[in-house]
Amino acid sequence: MENQQKLQGKKVAALMTEGFEQAEYTEPRKALEAAGATVHLIAPNGGDVKAWDESDWGETFSADLPLDAADPNQYDALLLPGGVMNPDKLRLLPKALQFVKSFFDQKKPVGAICHAPWLLIEAGVVQGRTITSYPSLQTDLRNAGANWVDQEVVTDMGLVTSRKPDDIPAFSRKLVEEVAEGIHDRQRA
Repeated sequence: MENQQKLQGKKVAALMTEGFEQAEYTEPRKALEAAGATVHLIAPNGGDVKAWDESDWGETFSADLPLDAADPNQYDALLLPGGVMNPDKLRLLPKALQFVKSFFDQKKPVGAICHAPWLLIEAGVVQGRTITSYPSLQTDLRNAGANWVDQEVVTDMGLVTSRKPDDIPAFSRKLVEEVAEGIHDRQRA
């Protein structure tokens, strides 16, 4: 019962568009909601977004808000599912990049799994951080100044990253823990 109330009153934004990896959204969302958080799906144009489910199109999900109507100040944390198409499309949208960057500027927890760190690179927030991701992003992350490591889950000053769908249980647990902790001091000595 304690875990059910751990995130009571917390709101988490999940930013995504067509082609996000379905389990990388649905499973962390279940964990966050089981701990008491409210999760809002934010999509660039609102409406419906279609998931990718491993090797083919998955379910369609309805956005709670279009990106233009989403205020990062109203959220306690950010969830960024991966999939190849999703972050590749989002990183071309200046409003999506600003939305992501605002969570870092406010030192709020952010969870990014699989290919989602592409979005973090484009937002300019990976310099000096220890991060993991899908292995194909390691050179991109290193070139952007991150310390890439091959681990199930990595936390660096409120940023939680994982490599792939197999890591979702560890990713979800750590994200719930970081959201419960709240604002993180991201200043290095």
